[in-house]
Amino acid sequence: MSNETEIRPFRVDVPDEAIADLKRRIAATRWPTKELVTDRSQGVQLATSQELARYWTTDYDWRRCEAKLNALPQFTTEIDGEDVHFIHVKSRHGNALPLIMTHGWPGSVIEMLETVGPLTDPTAHGGTAGDAFDLVLPSIPGYGFSAQPTELGWYAGRTAQAWAKLMHRLGYTRYVAQGGDQGASVTDAMGRQAPEGLIGIHMNLLVPALAGPQPTDTEEERAAAAQLATFRQSGFGYFLEQATRPQTIGYALLDSPVALAGWMLDHDTDSYYKISRAFVDGQPSGNLTRDHILDNITMYWLTGTGASAARSYWEAGQAQAHAAGQPPPQVKIPVGYTTFPGEIFRAPRSWVERGYPTLTYYHQAARGGHFAAWEEPELFSEEIRAAFRPLR
Repeated sequence: MSNETEIRPFRVDVPDEAIADLKRRIAATRWPTKELVTDRSQGVQLATSQELARYWTTDYDWRRCEAKLNALPQFTTEIDGEDVHFIHVKSRHGNALPLIMTHGWPGSVIEMLETVGPLTDPTAHGGTAGDAFDLVLPSIPGYGFSAQPTELGWYAGRTAQAWAKLMHRLGYTRYVAQGGDQGASVTDAMGRQAPEGLIGIHMNLLVPALAGPQPTDTEEERAAAAQLATFRQSGFGYFLEQATRPQTIGYALLDSPVALAGWMLDHDTDSYYKISRAFVDGQPSGNLTRDHILDNITMYWLTGTGASAARSYWEAGQAQAHAAGQPPPQVKIPVGYTTFPGEIFRAPRSWVERGYPTLTYYHQAARGGHFAAWEEPELFSEEIRAAFRPLR
């Protein structure tokens, strides 16, 4: 194996000084005055930010997260000129189906750690050995422990090509892919590129619906369209800034831990209130606990990836502009889709079939939101198992 294709073991080892510096910076925060409303309509609320900061400096322990990551097989390998970090957990069950699963923003591989057990060892979680996966969890370039791109062009399509190279390098000739949020864009691109060996995809965010208007003929379609309209009207701030001026917000994200946390919390209404309740009221929603939320934010801080991750939205915007008027290739392999009740919009089956005529699995889950793998890992894992069961 040449240096360019070498797969190298990786361990997380953050210096004590970096953690001490983080705590000093939190303590030195200059706080704004309290918002003038009783909800999140002006942004992340002061009480939420201050309680998060208090917990971060007094109770939170990064070393616990570091140990959890280092208990899993982690690697890096160079693909298309960039070092890519990934977790690779092989199932103890024979004939496990290889699955590459891609995180989103403001997420990371951390949001999927609790799915490792249910997906690779389903018999320990109420499933059968025939549902087992070999699991590959890569960090998108610019996120987490992957390298920060030093050249333009790392949009979802290029990441999709990198993932196909990664699966080939790992020796997989038949595999499936899953993604939500930014990961859904990567997985959608993989489906359209149809690399050799990819036999099916599953997503939990409907990328085609974000690209243009959808039908509003039924009550369900009108409800989804209204949810999308609300998001574009009042929940779109982070998206617009990152798609147009990621470098500008990057200065705050790299300099102030509290600014980084606020920016990452201000994503969607459902997950914001769940996270806020976890800190202010001590009432976590499923696996969205204070520690798990801070594991993810702390990873962004310690890796200094606030700006580079934001640039992925700018890259997406540039790629979309360049492709204007050119319809993308159709996905011809089987597609699965799960819609979660707390998602930005609940995609109707009709919309999913319109974007993916080869839809073979559609389900409306009972619980979970935008970060479904994180919030409800057992339920999420069962959705993945069910979606890909016919392809085994």
